[in-house]
Amino acid sequence: MLANTEYAGANHTHLSELLRDREGIDLSRQTVHRQRMPQAGMLVQIDGSRHPWLEERGPRFVLLLAVDDATGIVVNAVFRPEEDTRGYFILIRGLIERWGVPLALCCDRHGTFRFSGRPRHIQPPVKATHFSRAMVELGIRQIFARSPQAKGRVERMAGTFQDRLVTELRLAGAESIDDANAILQEFMPRYNAQFAVPAELAKPAYRAWNEHRPLNEVLCFKHPRRVDRDNTVKHQWHTLQLLPGIERLSYAGVQVEVLEHVDGRLQVRYEGDIIPHRHAPLRPGVLRAISGALAPTPEMARIVKRLGNHRLSQRQLERLASLHLDRAVEDPLNDDGEPKPQDRRRLTPRQLALWKAVQQAKGQGFSLRETARQLGISRNTVRKYARALTQPTNRPVRRQASRQPELAASRPD
Repeated sequence: MLANTEYAGANHTHLSELLRDREGIDLSRQTVHRQRMPQAGMLVQIDGSRHPWLEERGPRFVLLLAVDDATGIVVNAVFRPEEDTRGYFILIRGLIERWGVPLALCCDRHGTFRFSGRPRHIQPPVKATHFSRAMVELGIRQIFARSPQAKGRVERMAGTFQDRLVTELRLAGAESIDDANAILQEFMPRYNAQFAVPAELAKPAYRAWNEHRPLNEVLCFKHPRRVDRDNTVKHQWHTLQLLPGIERLSYAGVQVEVLEHVDGRLQVRYEGDIIPHRHAPLRPGVLRAISGALAPTPEMARIVKRLGNHRLSQRQLERLASLHLDRAVEDPLNDDGEPKPQDRRRLTPRQLALWKAVQQAKGQGFSLRETARQLGISRNTVRKYARALTQPTNRPVRRQASRQPELAASRPD
């Protein structure tokens, strides 16, 4: 148990050294490597594997895997377009529905599992992700691996699936992610029956989920909101009109939770109870967006394509890709992707795309607050880009060498 408590996250070599030096337990790396949990359900390792699963027959996507440490059973797996929180919610829900609630999960330090930074526009620092909050509610302990070896079973399972499952998908003629998921669900039982090993203790440690609270109210995104004076709650593009109940006619001014489920459904909860609601009429700016004014264009897609290494989140990329700028804007890059010669420094591709997005949102009547929230940037940045009617430029580079003759001429002899 020391490997999963005091020395959690240490790789096999380091763990064998720690056990020898600090505990007086002399175990080789190979012995530590083979050590399994004594009961199924004590530890489940999860990870994502991006791979050309369909080879050249279709798009690339990610396989999310959950492997029981004691038995090596693949307790759940699902193909998803991206390795994201929504996909892991689906993975964990399927695991619990089939097997029960495990005691602990071993995962890496992906942003889904652990908040790894604080963007400057987020105040105060976020201390928990949606996933880690859900694990606390489920009573599942998270163990963060510091190396691939610390979650070696799921890493090796992903490698095995990249060999066997790719062949299965090719033989079945899978050409889409839906085809791949259907074949995966048929493949897992056959694989488990052939390669699973018995646990040291026959009784599993999986716990039954308490049925009085639906899983979808735990494995979802929860957004705190304050009810407006007109008894409405705003979430992204939606305005939810709360309906009066027998015990309470209005919720104006109270703090509620907006539950965003993995299928996109929205619910509003107050003090543990779901409040009935209906969708209020869309705001004028949203109606203009839906009418087609924000249709993507090849020009914007070309700009957004260059943003992959500029620290934009997937959500920001999606927002930018959906925006369209009516007026022509000069691109600071040549067709070959090299900067054009100029005296002043032009905007980077990321800055240019954000300026275009702000100008488009301004033309559609969005407020500074709404634009900043949708694009994930500060309101000051939005205000600066909104005021720049033509493409702004960064400050020119100071050339100290050019000032040296002037300074020398001004110095007394």
